[in-house]
Amino acid sequence: MYKAFLIKYSEIGLKGKNRSYFEGCLVTRIRNVLSKLGDYQIYREQGRVFVMCPDDYDYDDTVEALSTVFGIAGYAPVFVVDSTKWEDVTEGAINYVNKYFDKHDFTFKIFCKRGDKGYFKQSPEICADVGEVLLNAFPKLKVDVHNPEKKITVEIRNKTYIYSDCLPGPGGMPVGCNGKAMLLLSGGIDSPVAGYMISKRGVSIDATYFHAPPYTSDHAKQKVIDLARIISRYTGPINLHIVNFTDIQMYIYEKCPHEELTIIMRRYMMRIAETIANRSGAIALVTGESIGQVASQTMQSLNCTNAVCEMPVFRPLIGFDKSEIIKISEKIKTFETSILPYEDCCTTFVAEHPVTKPVLSIIEKSEKRLSEKIDEMVDTALNTREVILIK
Repeated sequence: MYKAFLIKYSEIGLKGKNRSYFEGCLVTRIRNVLSKLGDYQIYREQGRVFVMCPDDYDYDDTVEALSTVFGIAGYAPVFVVDSTKWEDVTEGAINYVNKYFDKHDFTFKIFCKRGDKGYFKQSPEICADVGEVLLNAFPKLKVDVHNPEKKITVEIRNKTYIYSDCLPGPGGMPVGCNGKAMLLLSGGIDSPVAGYMISKRGVSIDATYFHAPPYTSDHAKQKVIDLARIISRYTGPINLHIVNFTDIQMYIYEKCPHEELTIIMRRYMMRIAETIANRSGAIALVTGESIGQVASQTMQSLNCTNAVCEMPVFRPLIGFDKSEIIKISEKIKTFETSILPYEDCCTTFVAEHPVTKPVLSIIEKSEKRLSEKIDEMVDTALNTREVILIK
């Protein structure tokens, strides 16, 4: 099989003098993902990232792992020739076609890239000469420069790399290059997708889940742990903070108007998540909210929720339709877990007729009814939370 992969990126190439930093983040993420599979060697060379594979590596597992690395636009399995001598380059091209193509009667076009611009042949000449060598070696091959069936690229650097297929990567920016955020993770469809989307922009995440036993079961808790584990394939390790929210919810239920329950509960979730975020080094909150999807996600409701936060609140799905969110959840394989029938604390305490256009001053007035005990309850919830490292 192929002994190396050429990693291609897009946005990183636009970072100018900072490109080296982003390349380093990408190499670190690739190394972390592949470390569990074997002793891979990852290195940078003149705007390229190469993954050299161990002798006993599993091709399919490696391809699957690379498909989860944000920052990779595409990755090509490459045939490596440990030389740039012309006779070795042409022999390598023949060996490549002979070894990796079952039939030798296709149309093709040669592309060339030179890392060493002082190489004795220029790129157009290399393309023509390699093409001629292949035509002589395989008489049924034909050149088609407009619509070739196979595009064969020859890259001459300190070695020669030959490849044809380029597999699509997830794109985005490498996780960790753009800071850290705290995801409010529930057992629904939306929040895991939001975590995936924000990580695609290079943000590493931890997560906070609000558990409400006995109103939510251990199955609901395990469901969230499973969702965190699925998205951690893309995001890297996640510290999942599990907060017991039962006493706070019941206190709000006893003291506040029931049509305001969802908004007030949501505001206390944001307060608690922000406190955990500050303690863990995160600089923003992330939610799976989309405008108008439910009563707590109207513009007025989001305004009331935002009012309790000092740090930014990012909502990657804010303009998405539900069908668009579901499509992504199916792609990242969270959908089947998200639809398991275990209720989370939000759905358990939904009022029959929740307010859809809450007024901030009225919500704040209702919260004053909680002043006797709420601060102590919040401290207890924070101090008794469970933290699980998900990876």
